[in-house]
Amino acid sequence: MPTKPRHRPDQPPLLAVYRALFAAWGPQGWWPARTRLEMMIGAILTQNTAWTNVEKAMANLKRARLLGVAALHRAGTGEIAACIRPSGTFTVKARRIKHFIDWLVAEHGGDIGRLFRGDTATVRASLLAVHGIGPETADGMLLYAGRHPVFVIDAYTRRFMERHGWAAPRESYDTLAARFTRALARLPEAERVPAFNEYHALIVALAKRHCRTRPDCAMCPLRRWLPAPSRGKVPP
Repeated sequence: MPTKPRHRPDQPPLLAVYRALFAAWGPQGWWPARTRLEMMIGAILTQNTAWTNVEKAMANLKRARLLGVAALHRAGTGEIAACIRPSGTFTVKARRIKHFIDWLVAEHGGDIGRLFRGDTATVRASLLAVHGIGPETADGMLLYAGRHPVFVIDAYTRRFMERHGWAAPRESYDTLAARFTRALARLPEAERVPAFNEYHALIVALAKRHCRTRPDCAMCPLRRWLPAPSRGKVPP
């Protein structure tokens, strides 16, 4: 059985990795939402669950005519929870949605455009101050709803980075995100936000196709960057 990849964080070729994934699979069309509000509610619902469950919860909210700022602001937590039951931990997520919507109304008059005005660091700090909004959720909102150039670190990103020896276990969220941000900063400015978007979506595709819990590396676009003893399979 191969040994775990040695941590080798020196200059991981993250821009080359992005280009290899994009060449293999092309644009991913992510995030799948009609409106910025739908994207942001989806970012809360997707915490600790599969996207298929989020889709069911979102469909229920649409049928109940609750996918609007004013409608969610008027709705009670119980009404929201009943709709989002398929997403799991629905009572907790209903409270988080209410906290977020009530904050959006109180601080920004319910105006999503106003929320995202200003520099990225300030907007991010304000989102992180909302109960139930952590770094991954905040950065997803910033990138996909606000078009701010931030990188979303999720479990899939950690998995492929650790398997290639480019990240240490339990490395901080912000440290990992900074590596991707530095790599993508080398792109022309007009390409950066689309690249942040596509890169995250391509990592999700990588996790579904190859870098699963039981990895299948033989035909992976990133196989050439695996540590030499692990070119066939890497340990989970």
